[in-house]
Amino acid sequence: MIFSEKDGIVEKGLYHSQMQKGNESDMKSKNRPLKQGLQIIIVGCGKVGFTLTEQLTREGHDITIIDRNPEKIQEITNLFDVMGLVGNGASYSVQMEAGIENTDLIIAVTGSDELNLLCCTVAKQVGDCAAVARVRTPDYSKEAAYLREKLGLTLIINPELEAAREMARILYLPTALDVNTLAHGRAEMIKFKMPENNILDGMTIASLGKNITNDILICAIERDGNVYIPDGTFQMAQGDVITFVAARRAIPSFLKKIGFRTRQVKSALIVGGGKACYYLAAQLVHMGISVKIIERNRSRCEELSILLPDAIIINGDGTNQELLKEEGIDHIESFVPLTGIDEENIMLTLYARQVSDAKVITRINRNTFNDVINSLDLGSVIYPQHITSEAIIAYVRAKKNSMDSNIETLYHMFDYRVEAIEFRVDEPSAVTGVPLQDLALKKNLLVSCISRNNTVLIPTGQDSIQPGDTVMVVTTHTGFHDISDILE
Repeated sequence: MIFSEKDGIVEKGLYHSQMQKGNESDMKSKNRPLKQGLQIIIVGCGKVGFTLTEQLTREGHDITIIDRNPEKIQEITNLFDVMGLVGNGASYSVQMEAGIENTDLIIAVTGSDELNLLCCTVAKQVGDCAAVARVRTPDYSKEAAYLREKLGLTLIINPELEAAREMARILYLPTALDVNTLAHGRAEMIKFKMPENNILDGMTIASLGKNITNDILICAIERDGNVYIPDGTFQMAQGDVITFVAARRAIPSFLKKIGFRTRQVKSALIVGGGKACYYLAAQLVHMGISVKIIERNRSRCEELSILLPDAIIINGDGTNQELLKEEGIDHIESFVPLTGIDEENIMLTLYARQVSDAKVITRINRNTFNDVINSLDLGSVIYPQHITSEAIIAYVRAKKNSMDSNIETLYHMFDYRVEAIEFRVDEPSAVTGVPLQDLALKKNLLVSCISRNNTVLIPTGQDSIQPGDTVMVVTTHTGFHDISDILE
């Protein structure tokens, strides 16, 4: 493959942009969906930028990436069918060269909040496009609504804050490996691993409804590396990783019935005092949980002691075993390593699993070595870049959608092999007013939750989707843009 750089544009295998566009057209016709994609500019080629480029290219959008680092541009343009531009994404001339005037959406995910906001501001002045900015600084996050309104931004995403919220939900329900909110907080999607000698071992999905409860719906099960969207005859087994959906009020009762504890943790030990730590500790303190933070930088400890007066701040090396023992890792109820190094977080989690019964949450920033990570006993694993990319991809799909139904939320599960998509149904269509059992639904798909008039409904075959509903669909298919996509 020939690599060339001309006027700042990095192209794959061809020297002239006109020839490049023709070649791209041929590639798209062979490898991409027939639906016409959006014109999208992504500024910043870090972990989130890479993840977005990979997913949005797969979904058939025309992507141009901008980054100051030519090596990152070269790496991504070699891997994906995208155009690359080396330069400052907030520059008017660079944006013009990238085609901002004809762009539908600009996504700024550089490492600088200020640069991201400036990129979007310039783009809104030059082009008629939607704008999404990643903003991580606490001061800006408190002003997100104001910034979004005054700068005309579509979304402001804070991965550390969203990751902290997910961690807090898990510590509120420590049995869970993962907790995602649906229907504006009225329902939740819970993932847990079935232990030995559990009441569910050997039970079919249909038997669960008859003998335990109909208030929950099991929508996905992972076993021996394979993922299933189960029907009533599916028999659960020890070691299964099970995902279910239920109204929030029904979850504690179900978990108690199957032998899990449901009370929130009372204490937490956090290693690493960065932004994610601040966001998480603030929420835990608000929940009445005792919080200890170990941070090696003394000046940051002083900052945290002012920001979090109700937390205990310890200046020290959180990877030191003696210090961890001294601070009570053997009897703490939850342990969350939030250092900036994935390897340290993983090692700390494995150590905590050896010496205590604490609920552990592992934050991982890099999306590599998934098979190795999945083989380790790391408790709940949080990927902040996934949270960011899912929110943006949900918006992109809704923007691309030409129907009256829109995507509210999007979650990827089991290493992107399953999607859980929450649709808002605004108008009558082929899927409304018809009992679910009479719809020609795609295989490997489950309508798992309907929110109607502030009430959460776990649907049966006799129930139907109605205009005004919010509907959660779980499927192994990818790329759904509208509720009508559930039909064959």
